[in-house]
Amino acid sequence: MGLKIYNTLSGKLEEFVPLNPPEVKIYTCGVTVYDDSHVGHGRSLIVFDVFRRYLQYLGYKVKFIRNFTDVDDKIINRAKGECVDFMTIANRYIASYYRDMESIGVKPADVEPRVTEHIEEIIEVISKLIEKGYAYESGGDVYFSVSSFPEYGKLSKRNPEELEAGARIEPSEKKRNLLDFALWKSAKAGEPAWDSPWGPGRPGWHTECVAMIFKHLGETIDIHAGGLDLVFPHHENEIAQAEACTGKPFARYWMHNGLVTVGGQKMSKSLGNFITLREVYSKYHPDVLRLLVLFTHYRSPLDFSWEKMEETKKAYERLRDALLDLELLKSLPTVEGSGTHPLFEKVKETEEKFFEELSEDFNTPASLSHVYNLVSELNRVKKLAFERKAISVQELSAYEYAVESLLKHLKGIFGILEDLKPECKRERVEEERAESPITDDRLIALLVEVRERARKAKQYELADYIREELKKLEVVLEDTPAGTKWKVQR
Repeated sequence: MGLKIYNTLSGKLEEFVPLNPPEVKIYTCGVTVYDDSHVGHGRSLIVFDVFRRYLQYLGYKVKFIRNFTDVDDKIINRAKGECVDFMTIANRYIASYYRDMESIGVKPADVEPRVTEHIEEIIEVISKLIEKGYAYESGGDVYFSVSSFPEYGKLSKRNPEELEAGARIEPSEKKRNLLDFALWKSAKAGEPAWDSPWGPGRPGWHTECVAMIFKHLGETIDIHAGGLDLVFPHHENEIAQAEACTGKPFARYWMHNGLVTVGGQKMSKSLGNFITLREVYSKYHPDVLRLLVLFTHYRSPLDFSWEKMEETKKAYERLRDALLDLELLKSLPTVEGSGTHPLFEKVKETEEKFFEELSEDFNTPASLSHVYNLVSELNRVKKLAFERKAISVQELSAYEYAVESLLKHLKGIFGILEDLKPECKRERVEEERAESPITDDRLIALLVEVRERARKAKQYELADYIREELKKLEVVLEDTPAGTKWKVQR
């Protein structure tokens, strides 16, 4: 059974053929770390986490890279507003990001490079583009000349004239043409800068991913992924730079997930309509968010609402309870039945259709529909057993087989129900959840900040008191030159 992927570059569904099987090289654009991650970020992260898991299940050796943009106008502006160094902001939200990813079950990438750790590689890419005539220096800035790359616009399927008319483009007297984009920005007073052949400055956004891909994955990769909003200008500009540098295809497949909207409007920090991941998983089990994402095809828009979270919570509980009730069925008296129970065949049929749908451009909603059809069969078996207060050996064996199959694939590929213990009765699971300490990260961060201010004001008694009280709540503080770090120690 072959895997098919919709390739944004060709605009077609294509058979997936890696460059050097079984190795698969994947790069996804990460977050700009100036604030907490929101549901829009979470959707992309969950989608490609699951896709990576599926490739690994199919036997591919995946090398998965996801970057951090840790120097950027938004980071710098936030740092100025808080009167701190830009790296303080970046480090704070990278730590926040890791907490969020752990909470929603997104696996760390194999490599998670930061822009500030790749300045030398970025300068090398820019120098090569200048040398080959694709870029030019102007007043300490360096720009890519879009007119020098005839294929510009091939990803977004628009010609340069259309792009020029409709895109968000920064005007500058230093540019030769309006569409030309910055590869290097000359230093401004009070902003971070690095030495370069064109004077002190910092990288443009579109160059960083190219340099990091070249370093960690090579000149041509199998899959480049990200949100639909990155097709233009970010990914279009990446292709132009990379292929101008090497003369080779940059990525064989381009995958883009649909956007998360709120009331039909894109969720974004600039619009102020975003909902943080932390807010979601403080109210719901993280599996509910993962299910919400997987109930919609990854290329379609996903309109987020708390009502949909409530609906998805019920669907999650239906799935969870069907699996947990295996232990209740085991407590019933058993009787001998006859023949092979049809549920065995239903499980095999479900597995087959489950993988057929996933292999057709990663169709998670369709694959989940087969899962829930099997759950309906489990509930029917369970209902009959409870009515007669006994279960046949064949029924119990088939039910257990179905649970094992579902858990294997839902845990391993979809990353849900990973904390489920089928040997526990449902009531005990709810008790364990109720007994678990709930810690609000925002409250901890606020207390840490109050302690920092107390230390600066030489109110050491108050600072020590806060540290000791947090310690009682299993929150451990570590004072470093870059500020106070904290973690919850279970």
